[in-house]
Amino acid sequence: MKRSFIVAIDGPAGSGKSTVAKNVAKKMNFLYIDTGAMYRAVTLKALREKINLNDADAVADVARRSKVGLNTNNKGRQRIFLNGEDVTGKIRTPELTRCVAFIARVKRVREHMVKLQRKLGESADSVLEGRDIGTVVFPDADIKFYLDASFKERTMRRFKELKASKPDIRLRDIANDLKVRDRKDITRKYAPLKKAGDAICIDTTRLSIEEVTDKLLGIIKPYFVPPAFLRKQEGGTKYARRADP
Repeated sequence: MKRSFIVAIDGPAGSGKSTVAKNVAKKMNFLYIDTGAMYRAVTLKALREKINLNDADAVADVARRSKVGLNTNNKGRQRIFLNGEDVTGKIRTPELTRCVAFIARVKRVREHMVKLQRKLGESADSVLEGRDIGTVVFPDADIKFYLDASFKERTMRRFKELKASKPDIRLRDIANDLKVRDRKDITRKYAPLKKAGDAICIDTTRLSIEEVTDKLLGIIKPYFVPPAFLRKQEGGTKYARRADP
């Protein structure tokens, strides 16, 4: 019996990986796993309990007590649950974003989350996106991608994303936050952000989401039988995996 098919998508904030991963998962009828949201959920719990984010033992204990769940509806929209509570709309605030790195840098937290991410990925054909998917979580992923974009473009994307909910937010504040986050992601001791040696690197600076999605699908689909003559199944057309690409 073949194991599930794993697509790993890594890259820095603002590279487009989250939206592209959702699109690819929806079109392939794969499970979408937003690993960053899982760390955000733990961060939310830590902030609520007002623990010292520099206390690795306290942070690891919060992660141990955090039951993080994912649920994707038939429209491809994913909900994030923390100990049974839907926290999807509560984990994207600027304050929480600034604090995620403190949680993500703790080795015991990452080890705990990696176990959960692997369990989820092994349950079905999956698209996982994050910063260490192709290097740590699934180093044996069937296909690995690394998405990147210029710093200016990534900053503008985050600005547009947050402007609707935070009309007073300033572009320079977004740029400063992104610089700090990049530095923390790249320099943390355990599972830093880096491109896997066998990952396919795609610069998304001048590409639309649709163009990037199509690029990835063009690489993934040869591994599967075209669905034109396959029976429709709940949630969309199910691709059948080939013996060889």
